[in-house]
Amino acid sequence: MDISIFFLLLCLLQSPPLFSSKTFDILRGSSLSVEKPSDNLVSANGDFSAGFFSVGDNAFSFAIWFTKSSVPTIVWMANRDDPVDGRGSKLSLLKDGSLILTNSAGNTIWSTPAASTSLDASNLQLQLLNIGNLILHNSDDQNVVIWQSFDSPTDTLLPLQKLTRVSSLISKKSQFDYSSGYYKLQFDDENVLRLLYQGPTVSSLYWPTPWVNDPESIGRIKHNTSRDAVLNISGYFQSSDNFSFQAADFGVVMIPRRLTVDPDGNPRLYSLQETDWVVTWQALSLPCQIHGICGPNSLCSYHHATGRRCECLNGFKRKNLTDWSYGCEPEFNIHCNQTDGFSFVQLAEVEFYGSDIEFTRNLNFTGCEERCLMRCDCKGFQFSFIPDEGVYHCFPKFMLLNGQRTPNFGGNFYLRLPRAGLFHTKTPDKESELECSREVPKQVQTTYENEMVKLLLWFATAVGGLIDIQTQLNKDTC
Repeated sequence: MDISIFFLLLCLLQSPPLFSSKTFDILRGSSLSVEKPSDNLVSANGDFSAGFFSVGDNAFSFAIWFTKSSVPTIVWMANRDDPVDGRGSKLSLLKDGSLILTNSAGNTIWSTPAASTSLDASNLQLQLLNIGNLILHNSDDQNVVIWQSFDSPTDTLLPLQKLTRVSSLISKKSQFDYSSGYYKLQFDDENVLRLLYQGPTVSSLYWPTPWVNDPESIGRIKHNTSRDAVLNISGYFQSSDNFSFQAADFGVVMIPRRLTVDPDGNPRLYSLQETDWVVTWQALSLPCQIHGICGPNSLCSYHHATGRRCECLNGFKRKNLTDWSYGCEPEFNIHCNQTDGFSFVQLAEVEFYGSDIEFTRNLNFTGCEERCLMRCDCKGFQFSFIPDEGVYHCFPKFMLLNGQRTPNFGGNFYLRLPRAGLFHTKTPDKESELECSREVPKQVQTTYENEMVKLLLWFATAVGGLIDIQTQLNKDTC
């Protein structure tokens, strides 16, 4: 090789390229403005963007979103419950090592703590990493992280992001309402990973199955020394309480994934197939077992062909036409000084979880009915036969929560209503479909010949987790 050509090649290798694609993954000083759509940070691989995201009319939140899906998919929000307006709002990087989000009036809406040690402000930088983590660190020593979005998730856990004792996943309220919803995934005081419903009026734990008194009986470890859970890049989730699962496409590394607590209270693992998110795991296969999904004084029912439905009980009407969590309210009054005028309407194969006034074993139907009539606060009673014991169980209820119609339930519910009126023959309020919570309208191909659907159905059969998954995703992911 000619010596001049050799030195030319050597110089080209050591010199920066003459032409390079510029990435905007780092902010050094200054601020990002809501009025400049180009004021976004973009990860070097182009998968994620961070900036102001429109959440309503003249309402914006500072967020991180996945850019390569058919529609932008939010994975984190700073001010989900307090949006800023579209004029004058900005995210600023201060010299003390803190971030502040201010609105048009200059009021601080959201902020991070200042750095615990003194820093050279000229070395501070905010960077959006390829894994979707937004970090504030020292450019001289990138191992010193002052703040990172991975420490404060909203409703989504990304691969390599840890869920800890001080963090939780909280669902958004609905498909288009990004504010905090009613469902939370967190570690409890026994270091067990649980799902909690925190509704407008009541709260309750619903996963693991609430009637399991000892989580260790289903393989969970109580009182362990840590609280952390993580999803790896292969689609395997492991929690310190010994709970684990793997995606239906487990082992495929180069696939974007996210674990999200959806507005319907069901955590789901999604994998990106081309530009659409596909469910590859979900926590609950029976959607009506999720607490609060239809609110008080209502029934949740599910059919594989029509999806999940909510309906008010006879004698009740919808309380909030935009939010089923408020349930239904009575169209009648029960006065404690009434001694008669009541009867019971049978609701076949209907059960209400919790809110028992008392529990009586081996009591006949007449005795159970009398127990309810003796109490002014009794709304009805559950009467079921227990084959293992060969006797009936009586459950008078003071509230009607988490109602569901299930064909395999070995009993009925008897609703207490005034004898006068039309409640006994009135047709229940028209059943309503729950608003679908998916962020993309198309999740699974409509034909079973699609290989991913076959894989999901095989996985469902193997682990009993995703029953009728194609129908459920298309009609019932709520």
